[in-house]
Amino acid sequence: MSLAGAKLPAVVRDPDLPERVEIYEVGPRDGLQNESGVVPVAVKAEFLDRLADAGLTTLEATSFVHPKWVPQLADAAELLSVLHRRDGLDYPVLTPNERGLDRAIEAGCDHVAVFASATETFAKRNLNRTLDEQFAMFEPTVTRAVREGLRVRAYVSMVFGDPWEGGVDPAQAAAVGARLMEMGCDQLSLGDTIGVATPAHVGAVLDACAGRGVGVDRIAVHFHDTYGQALSNTLAALRRGVTTIDASAGGLGGCPYAGSATGNLATEDLVWMLDGLGIAHGTDLRALVDTSVWMASQLGRPSPSRVVTALVEG
Repeated sequence: MSLAGAKLPAVVRDPDLPERVEIYEVGPRDGLQNESGVVPVAVKAEFLDRLADAGLTTLEATSFVHPKWVPQLADAAELLSVLHRRDGLDYPVLTPNERGLDRAIEAGCDHVAVFASATETFAKRNLNRTLDEQFAMFEPTVTRAVREGLRVRAYVSMVFGDPWEGGVDPAQAAAVGARLMEMGCDQLSLGDTIGVATPAHVGAVLDACAGRGVGVDRIAVHFHDTYGQALSNTLAALRRGVTTIDASAGGLGGCPYAGSATGNLATEDLVWMLDGLGIAHGTDLRALVDTSVWMASQLGRPSPSRVVTALVEG
């Protein structure tokens, strides 16, 4: 399938927005982790290669989580052993604990991530820890990773709302993020796991983070599109100076521990908006759409991305 000659948005530059953003592609990990059928290693490796060919430079490859909890990613070490990791590209992996970190280091990884919760209930369901106990779980992993010279990203989930507790106080979410950053993490990804955020709420959380000493230069945003708000929330974050956006090719994704969490912000939808705003990102939209159409064929269903659908059908 070729998109040669496909329409692209007119460019109207907004001088109040960043000139360039980093797209942090999470499709190979967060996008695939909730798939019921196990995706073959060869397909996962080709997915990563195709995304790299499309110009994406940060590709979250997999997770070194116990196979019991996320069977889809039980092949993490095998995937990294067959993957051709290109010079200049970043292949971060999730490492929920010290054993996961051991495996990541053995696989030659130099960028890892931990995954915390902004709420008590999700911490118990996802980590089997209280909100406070989770920090004791992460501290040895983060401390050692930093000592070993690895970069460490901190994900915080349920930042904007929790299916069991409802709305989340921005101050509480910011406090969790700040504690992780104080441990030595270099970037904080704010996750709207169930997709309930709205633009003003995004601003309130960013203000709360700034009040705890975590500025937008160290923050990424991670929106799910459950209620169709992911792009509007992304734009709100861009207006506040955030320049790292998590997205998943084709809109793949969900959360195995939160049934109401649907797909991530589709990378194609993000790229279309960035192109229209004249914001540089380095990604070839046509190649990216081709990749998502190919991946959808591997999974046996169409991509939920609006841009993929429009460009393929148009």
